[in-house]
Amino acid sequence: MSNRTTHLLNIRPELSDAIIFENMSSDERFQNTTIRPIIKLQHDLLIEVFKNYVAKHKNVFYELSLQKQLDYIENAIHKDMKFRNSIKGMIIGQFTVEEYAIYTQNSSALNKRIMNIVKERFIGHIQVFEPTMAKAI
Repeated sequence: MSNRTTHLLNIRPELSDAIIFENMSSDERFQNTTIRPIIKLQHDLLIEVFKNYVAKHKNVFYELSLQKQLDYIENAIHKDMKFRNSIKGMIIGQFTVEEYAIYTQNSSALNKRIMNIVKERFIGHIQVFEPTMAKAI
C-alpha cells in the first residue's frame, strides 16, 4: 500500500452504522465503505463551501422560507454544474487510486449517490445556514 493510500484510509472516520451485506450491489458497497466516510470527513469543508456559495449568490438563501431553502439546496446540488463539480472534486480527491479505479467503472451512478448524500447532509444541518449561525461559525 502506498503512503498516500495509507494516510487517506487512516484519516477517514469509521462509521459504526455502515451496513455491509454480501448480497448488496457493488455501488451500494462502495457508497457505504468509501463515499460516506469521505463525506463525513469532509463535512466541515462542505458546510463552508455551501456558505460561500450562498454568499456569492447575494445571501438570498437566508431570506427564503424553509421549503424554498430546501429547493435552493436541491438546485445548487443538481443544477449548478460548477458547484456540483466542485463538490465532486472534494470527494473524489479523497479516493485512493484503487477506489478511483472502482469509481470510474460506474461514475455516473456513483456521482448521483455522492450528490444525494451531500444534499441530505446539507438538509440535515440546515440550521447551521441560519444567518446568525453562518457568521458565528
